Amino acid sequence: METGTERRSTVTPEHLDIMSSFIAIADTTVPAYPANATIIRNDGWFPDIDLKDLREAMRLDGTVTHERLRLATVDAIASINDEVRAWKAARCAEGYADLASVPAGQTDGVSAHMLRYRRAVYNLTRADLTEQYRAYDVTKTGANDAEVLEATICESRRNVRWALNDMRGVPRSTIELI
Repeated sequence: METGTERRSTVTPEHLDIMSSFIAIADTTVPAYPANATIIRNDGWFPDIDLKDLREAMRLDGTVTHERLRLATVDAIASINDEVRAWKAARCAEGYADLASVPAGQTDGVSAHMLRYRRAVYNLTRADLTEQYRAYDVTKTGANDAEVLEATICESRRNVRWALNDMRGVPRSTIELI
């Protein structure tokens, strides 16, 4: 029973779709870096990684905070260094002081090994960050975007594999189960 002061509202499925699609817009401005905090120091044999270069190359905006980028990059470096440990030991046994001194083709004055190592670190960092951020948007559009993000993650991880295989001289192979 309705009185003069009470009102019933009817919520239709269209209203629910509109209401559930509200999301806050993140600030995409790239944050200022703390002084002397843009370089991740590596082990001395592999190259250091510049976070500004990584952010620009992977087109990471301000939704990725400096601290998250730094942590993901440190983890990527550790993972990749572990994966190529035996290859590095063999190059050290051959007398090479660092990755840059291992014979390889040059592109724009930079060793192909150096380019491939950076490519592996950058893409693994991007894949890990994309995996973290895809869970944040649970709206209808977010669910649709999850497929695009999944492709980005898979492509980034593929790029890591190819870069490391190329650096080690291992043939690339793509195997798909049917």
